[in-house]
Amino acid sequence: APCMSAAAAEPACPGLCRSSIPFSAAAAAPISALCPAAGGAQQLSVLPSFGFLFDIDGVLVRGKTPIPAAKTAFQKLVNSQGQFVAPVVFVTNAGNCLRQEKAAQLSQLLGVPDQVMMSHSPLRMFKRYHDKCVLVSGQGPLLDIAHDLGFCQPITIETLREKHPLLDVVDHDRRPNVLVSVDLCFQVLSVVLFGEPVRWETNLQLIIDVLLTSGYPGNPYHRENYPHIPVLACNMDLMWVAEAQSPRFGHGTFMVCLENIYKKITGKDLKYEALMGKPSKVTYQYAEYLIRAQAAERQWQHPIHTLYAVGDNLMTDVYGANLYNHNSWEHELASAAAAHCRSVLVCTGVYNPHTEVPLDTRASIAETVFHGHRDFRFEPALVEPDHIVPDVDAAVDLVFQLENFAPY
Repeated sequence: APCMSAAAAEPACPGLCRSSIPFSAAAAAPISALCPAAGGAQQLSVLPSFGFLFDIDGVLVRGKTPIPAAKTAFQKLVNSQGQFVAPVVFVTNAGNCLRQEKAAQLSQLLGVPDQVMMSHSPLRMFKRYHDKCVLVSGQGPLLDIAHDLGFCQPITIETLREKHPLLDVVDHDRRPNVLVSVDLCFQVLSVVLFGEPVRWETNLQLIIDVLLTSGYPGNPYHRENYPHIPVLACNMDLMWVAEAQSPRFGHGTFMVCLENIYKKITGKDLKYEALMGKPSKVTYQYAEYLIRAQAAERQWQHPIHTLYAVGDNLMTDVYGANLYNHNSWEHELASAAAAHCRSVLVCTGVYNPHTEVPLDTRASIAETVFHGHRDFRFEPALVEPDHIVPDVDAAVDLVFQLENFAPY
């Protein structure tokens, strides 16, 4: 669907902007006190002029287990016909499965319609790489994912390893018994990192080989091969939350390994042609485009003036939402960008204070170590959420109150 043009509108409750009300006051005061209506009465709206961007892991589910508040929340968001009452996009940094598969999982767990955006979804826009031979790293149905996104000549790490059996030697049991010379007749022209792989040592070795040989991994390293061939990476999460009590390594951890190995060998920084997934701006541009397309399909006439990004991670969900507000969009998908994106932090995932929602939210989010990606600067203001709530159900209630929204 084409991007819909819409005039920027003022947020429903301008007094709630970070610049005007301290977080402690906002957290302590009731919504009715912060958003007074003229004459003491509020006019409720039945048509949405806002959209939701929901994270999945840590907000709606933990691993394969639904978070109880999620089902309650979506009973409020879905009408009797099974349709959303406001534009909704699920924005996950997962990248090791097809979008359709993730959508089916979410529908089965929560009974919600299909509106899933994966970390790799924006790769559809990078058409200049679609007809080139690309090396893909990750796990799951990598070739299916690549083809679904438009890539015509993807090659997996495992296929490259089979073509070059001398390259992967860390695991002695996987070393070839008989040396076979294979003539690889094509050049790898770019690398796409979908998500964390299973055999990190194999992926790290072969990706480095490709970068240091300009796409011919059987050749000797050449230090003059810089800048290296393009690298596109999805999902920068250092850690993520599943059923375990503590966060687990994410694809961002793998990227840290790759970046440091490359720099240790070459003395130069590994460069990314593009970074996708939260908190990158291209992800929010694409999500905003999907929100507008959904509103146009439903024929909702009100312009979308606010996006509410509901997540559990300061360094991805909150940082990305705030970064969205700091950018003037020049991309063709964002020609009618929403006026504002507000971050709503839930306490059921990576961010979990194990206490009641704190009154002094600034103190509760103090960070001594920056867990974001190397190419994103740490700015305290960018990890300051607009709102902190216990769970996603409370987030939906909060947004409905802020927007004076009553769909039923």
